[in-house]
Amino acid sequence: MAIILNGNDLTLDQLEKIVFENEQIELNPDSIIKINKCRDYVEKIVREKRSVYGITTGFGKFANIRISQEDIEELQKNLILSHSVGVGQILSIPEIRATMLLRINVLVKGHSGIRLSTLQTLIDMLNKGVHPCIPEKGSVGASGDLAPLSHLALVLLGEGKAIYKNEILSGKEALQKAGIKPVVLKAKEGLALNNGTQVMTAMGALNLLRAENLCQVADIIAAMTIDALKGTFSAFDELVHKLRPHHGQMISARNLSSLMQNSELNKSHTYCSNIQDAYSLRCTPQVNGAVRDALEYVRKTIEIEMNSATDNPLIFPDEDKVISGGNFHGEPIAFAVDTLGFTVSEIANISDRRTEQMVNPALNRDLKPFLAPRPGIDSGFMMAQVTSAALVSENKILAHPASVDSVPTSANQEDHVSMGTIGAMKARTIVDNVSYVLGIELLVACQALDTRKLKSSDAIEAVKSEVRKQVKFLEKDRIMSDDIEKMKKLVDSEIISKIVKNYIDLR
Repeated sequence: MAIILNGNDLTLDQLEKIVFENEQIELNPDSIIKINKCRDYVEKIVREKRSVYGITTGFGKFANIRISQEDIEELQKNLILSHSVGVGQILSIPEIRATMLLRINVLVKGHSGIRLSTLQTLIDMLNKGVHPCIPEKGSVGASGDLAPLSHLALVLLGEGKAIYKNEILSGKEALQKAGIKPVVLKAKEGLALNNGTQVMTAMGALNLLRAENLCQVADIIAAMTIDALKGTFSAFDELVHKLRPHHGQMISARNLSSLMQNSELNKSHTYCSNIQDAYSLRCTPQVNGAVRDALEYVRKTIEIEMNSATDNPLIFPDEDKVISGGNFHGEPIAFAVDTLGFTVSEIANISDRRTEQMVNPALNRDLKPFLAPRPGIDSGFMMAQVTSAALVSENKILAHPASVDSVPTSANQEDHVSMGTIGAMKARTIVDNVSYVLGIELLVACQALDTRKLKSSDAIEAVKSEVRKQVKFLEKDRIMSDDIEKMKKLVDSEIISKIVKNYIDLR
């Protein structure tokens, strides 16, 4: 059954289904009425020869130039052609699909002035898998994502390039093969297609979903490490966390406590002399929990933006108004993706320190140095931790917020910009790096657990069994990069969380 869009209540769960499961979309009948009503109002403006920005005038610094009726179609096409200046790698298919969906959801609200037939063409492209090639660089996040969204709009015109059935084709050929007719843009339609924050929001949404999964996986892997290191259980006692009741912290502490319950290994050192563990072990709920709380803010911001009208000008037929505002400015999303990036990087920071606790003979004395099977002959996980260190160091550089920067563009008309799309790209790289770092910790924790005589909890042992299906115990040195790549994919998937949910109420 298709997901019905009305522009107001698209959820991240629905986005995930449309992007990854190719769920079809349709328009709400009430939205069709709004779209047609708004379009009729635009055509009335053109007939009456009123001077209205973006409809009968030029754009940006050219807003004071009146455009004749016979030049309106060329104006809209030229807007898309001239703004298609993106460079760099092409966005991934999920990122392209998410961008298309969010652009459609803006237009469905009925304040953009687009024709229903043009909007339907974009819907048909998404439903049939015609994915415009959108270069990732070229947006400063001010008048929205003008350059990347123009590359999206190109394909509607039969221009540019598109990916169709895993093949890069010209926009014209891709539409033809999918049985879709190209569009000739009318008044306001170019601006309705390329003005908004949908690229940065789409990337932010996808990385948020990944980051939320990493929060769960990080708790699981941390529990494996803590148990492998014979860490004390008491730091996760609910009594402690009730006295500082940050929501994320309490969830993380509950996860860690539940994960290690009924662990023979944990029970074996109940009365040992170790009273306090290193911060990277006992402060895991405080760090991972703070990330969870920050991501709640990110989620709220992205969900609002997904259902917002962010183009310009906005058209209000009932009020007889066309208003040039600033909803295209990406600052809310810029802050959100910067927050996502620098907070999620902390998951990797503390993970790397736990890995160090396992491999450093000065920090633990009952595991072999670097968990090497034959210390001296084998280096074990010495260099895996170096890779982890390199990745967390890269994240420290990437975590610098893009949103604190601005550079004037368009002859100083657009004199303050958000850099939100740059922030979203940085967040994507940070999330990738965090997945690698957690993958390395997972490898090391499994090696450490396998050297212990006693078993951990059922949940932890089940995760270890899944790891061992893909990566064998390190009996002597081998090439480890393939192992790390496998663990990165496992960490990024939902497999680990699903395994654990068979045993405990993982949050």
